Amino acid sequence: METGTIGRVQSPRIIRVGGGVAEETAEVLSQLGLSRPLIVTDPTVARLHLARLTDVLDACDLPWGVFDQVVEDPTDVCVDAALSAFRSGDYDCVIGFGGGSPMDTAKAVSFMAVNPGHVRDYKAPAQIDRCGVPIVLIPTTGGTGSELTRWCVITDTKSPEKYNLSGLACVATAALIDWTFTVTKPARITADTGVDSLTHAIEAYVSRKAFPYTDAFALSAMPLISAYVRRACADPSDAKAREALMLAASQAGMAFSNASVALVHGMSRPIGAHFHVAHGLSNAMLLPAVTAFSVDAAPHRYADCARVMEMAESNDSDATACAKLVDGLRKLNQDLAVPSPSDLGHQADDAMFSLMAEQALASGSPGNNPRIPTVEDIKGLYRAMW
Repeated sequence: METGTIGRVQSPRIIRVGGGVAEETAEVLSQLGLSRPLIVTDPTVARLHLARLTDVLDACDLPWGVFDQVVEDPTDVCVDAALSAFRSGDYDCVIGFGGGSPMDTAKAVSFMAVNPGHVRDYKAPAQIDRCGVPIVLIPTTGGTGSELTRWCVITDTKSPEKYNLSGLACVATAALIDWTFTVTKPARITADTGVDSLTHAIEAYVSRKAFPYTDAFALSAMPLISAYVRRACADPSDAKAREALMLAASQAGMAFSNASVALVHGMSRPIGAHFHVAHGLSNAMLLPAVTAFSVDAAPHRYADCARVMEMAESNDSDATACAKLVDGLRKLNQDLAVPSPSDLGHQADDAMFSLMAEQALASGSPGNNPRIPTVEDIKGLYRAMW
């Protein structure tokens, strides 16, 4: 960041962090003058955790409704169904309860309740600043950081595309970050969301839009994830690891929300749209190769990442630290058994790589990468990961 660069930060008005803060949901609603929430969630979270949240609301005599049909990588059709549920009741806010999919759906419900047209009309680079009803977000997985970001991601059903939506209308009013929900996460989801958080932190730190405020969050998140993601995968009940990963996910979310992500995310979204690979997993697949592609354009920044995660020694040269970072990320993927798309049975040809590369560039994220790629660069990276 050059001296004099201005950083711009958007974040929730209320942030509560720690084991058990979900029990304060009714208190937060009262503080905001709210009393009639629609809970937006998915079937799994509803089965595992919904009663814990609704018991808190019931104890304070707060009426609530629920839309529990959010799908993974939520589509415009899913948003329309949730919006219909919102409009069918007398609700004054939405609670996004779950992973990134319910939280992103809740954001879209809020702003589409007051903005005309179709959700695709608002995809980036448009800024959605006309806000709808207040949004309260309660993450149950960690990883996405959506509870603290000004972004949401929706998948189109008209054409296979995942698009970013951004603006003040996508910023939560309140975020309650309670790690105790995450002890039910399976190892695969723990691994994928952990590397998703790590990708957020690394990309925010090396982004062309990085500035000191976001750097502090990114540099705090990286060592927590590196130190604890393997532990959480090995023992889901490891409270220290779970707490560390949830904190890191939120720190990384604050970092990338305000500094932006880069090439990994730009390339990840087309994989999710065309092959329905979970977002965190596709990020994990890409992270080592994209880092190797990018390090020479920002060696000091990438070297900082290696050192703070103790993948490199403090006295290593930047070149040595960068090489160790790439090796360390590859080793992390090996330890977490991250597959390739072909391992999952997904096939792609040159025409598909071309389409995906064009969609990646159109998302805008690759433009924040230290080394800005061409279409051919992205196609080559896709081929290599297959």
